[in-house]
Amino acid sequence: MKATQQTIQQIQRAIHKVADKFPASADPVMTDLHMQVKPESGELRIFNDDMEELMRIVVDQWLEPTEDDLYEAAITAIKQSINGLREEVEKMSILHPFSFVLMDEDGETMSDIYIVDDDTVILDTELLAGLDKELDDFLANLLKED
Repeated sequence: MKATQQTIQQIQRAIHKVADKFPASADPVMTDLHMQVKPESGELRIFNDDMEELMRIVVDQWLEPTEDDLYEAAITAIKQSINGLREEVEKMSILHPFSFVLMDEDGETMSDIYIVDDDTVILDTELLAGLDKELDDFLANLLKED
C-alpha cells in the first residue's frame, strides 16, 4: 500500500501539532516520541515518554487496509512525513539523542523510525542492519591470538 499525498499531509499535520507543543525555546522534557497505529480504527496515536497521548488522528487510507502490510506502509508513510518536516522536527525541544518509535498494540517497540543524535540523523534503520554482527566479528579478529 503506497501512501497517498493526503495520508502524508494528515501525518505531517499531526507531527506539526506535536512539534508546536515542544518549541525550540522551551526546556527539553522528553527523549522520544512513541507512535502507535491502530489497524481496526485507522488511528495514528503519538505519545510522550510517559505514554501520555499528545495527538490522535484517523488516517483515512488506513481505515480499510487492503493488504497485510499496514505496519510497513505506516512506517514508510511516517518516514516520508517526518522527512518533509525534518528541520521543524530537529528543532523540537527534545533531549538528544531522541527518536520516533513505532509501537505495536501492546506498547512494544516495533521499529525506530527516526533517530537524531546531535549531528547524526538516521531516517532508515535498515542502514544499521547487521552492524552488531560486523562489530562482533571485528572484535573477535582483534582479540584472536596468532
